[in-house]
Amino acid sequence: MLNFFAEDIPFDLAKPLKTKKWIKNTSISEGYDISELNYIFCSDEYLLEINKQYLDHDYFTDIITFDNSEEDNKLEGDIYISVDRVRENAETFQADFETEMRRVLIHGLLHLMGYQDDTESLKKEMRAKEDLYLLQF
Repeated sequence: MLNFFAEDIPFDLAKPLKTKKWIKNTSISEGYDISELNYIFCSDEYLLEINKQYLDHDYFTDIITFDNSEEDNKLEGDIYISVDRVRENAETFQADFETEMRRVLIHGLLHLMGYQDDTESLKKEMRAKEDLYLLQF
């Protein structure tokens, strides 16, 4: 089951059915099934509070992923996305908002699959995966 929610702001994802199919196909391509995956769209302030409370970080971020998976190759989790941060990143990187949002959607999914981005080489690998799957949208 794949769900999209807006928490403290009004937000409707563009092309939600196509996006769900794309996310599911991406997970299948990587050898995973989605058991339950929730994308929660929120404001900077909302995500900052989650960042402080659960990760002890006091800074804005575009995404926080919580992995609730209990079985190998079965994805369960909650992915919080700051719409404010995605909008600002789109401007910074001169991308359109929908493309940047899709990048962040897949970024969170890749984290659930075990991809990391805490070194330059891992960031490069994750960016290549994001680019690959963005082309498949």
